[in-house]
Amino acid sequence: MPDPDNNTLGRRARRYARVGSAVGGLAARFVGSRYLGLDLDKEKHAGELTTALGGLKGPLMKVAQLMATIPDALPEEYVHELKQLQADAPSMGWPFVRRRMASELGRNWRSKFTDFDREAAHAASLGQVHKATGPDGERYACKLQYPDMTAAVEADLNQLDLVFRIYARTDKAIDTRDIHAEISARLREELDYGREGKHMAFYQDMLSGEDAVHVPERIAHLSTDRLLTMSWLDGEPLMSYSDAPLEIRNSVARNMFQAWYVPFYDYAVIHGDPHLGNYSVREDHAVNLLDFGCVRVFDASFVRGVIDLYYALRDNDRDRAAYAYETWGFESISNELMNVMNIWAEFVYAPLLLDEVRKIQDSDSGLYGASVANKVHVELRKLGGVRPPREFVFMDRAAIGLGSVFMHLRAEINWHQMFHGLIDDFDEAALAARQQSALLEHGLERA
Repeated sequence: MPDPDNNTLGRRARRYARVGSAVGGLAARFVGSRYLGLDLDKEKHAGELTTALGGLKGPLMKVAQLMATIPDALPEEYVHELKQLQADAPSMGWPFVRRRMASELGRNWRSKFTDFDREAAHAASLGQVHKATGPDGERYACKLQYPDMTAAVEADLNQLDLVFRIYARTDKAIDTRDIHAEISARLREELDYGREGKHMAFYQDMLSGEDAVHVPERIAHLSTDRLLTMSWLDGEPLMSYSDAPLEIRNSVARNMFQAWYVPFYDYAVIHGDPHLGNYSVREDHAVNLLDFGCVRVFDASFVRGVIDLYYALRDNDRDRAAYAYETWGFESISNELMNVMNIWAEFVYAPLLLDEVRKIQDSDSGLYGASVANKVHVELRKLGGVRPPREFVFMDRAAIGLGSVFMHLRAEINWHQMFHGLIDDFDEAALAARQQSALLEHGLERA
């Protein structure tokens, strides 16, 4: 039987045809407005692009959501519209589910379950999840990848490259070449559910000491490269706690902080997809961490750079700040460029610098962060722009994504003390050794 997901030229061509009208034509209008003086309503144009992308299964919708969370990667009008794209998309119907399950587990796949929900419990850009029950009453979450995703990824990444190249002609503040390379690598990895299963086991080990953080367990005999079956974890959407008493909101926020940053400071690893649908909250306010397709593994020196920049900002140590940026991969950091980059760094690090109970930022609105990003963007454009290194892309995105979670919760915590609880005993050599041992154990390697 032919593989329905082969990355064939024909499948890519069909994807180009479907996406081309959504991106190419709209992009052409954008270029026309820039160079030919044609009138273009950016808000309307961005809305049309969002509508077109929302009708497509696949990574382009995911990339659009991702780009909306990275400061300055796309014009403001597009970011606003693309944020409207939610991970919950209309699910594929039962005929697709039946065919996919048969192709992954065999024609007698139903005999492996006592119950299998026909309706998806959750549908996203690359796949959908069905709730099922095993022979011994175990509850499972079966994550099915949509068909043709390999071809869709390659076609969509080429379209994203087109958008970036168009943007590069109109605005030089951010060089997006490494951003595209990093997104491409992570998206291709997300198609490999075998790899995601290894990530899941890796996270179970890294968070084994955190009683208030839970990770599902991969069910190996019911999983393949395009079907990931895992234990079902009960929980409510995080947003359902947005109006809970402050004590509860703070508890959830502390658990989220540990879920994200224990792996980073202990193993130089982050969960790179800070979407609200990728975690849920249990009755005891512990959190379930879900979806391990996008995981970024860094060199131990990258973590040292994060800590160095913290101390540099605290002590106004410009030499240490320059060293931190160079450690991350930024090149040719002039005094003027460092001044601009520190504007953003001071915004991100602000809640960590003061030893006091406070909100993640003074306002519950994201407008302040947007204004800071805009100021940085303007200044970078004056200086001729900057090329963010690949390693920086998902770290910055994760920090902003997690910060938005804390804003939704309106948590009031001493972030400084929580941060120091993770970094005070930092040992770069010990982290590197610990990471290498864990990666080998789980059959993984650094990106």
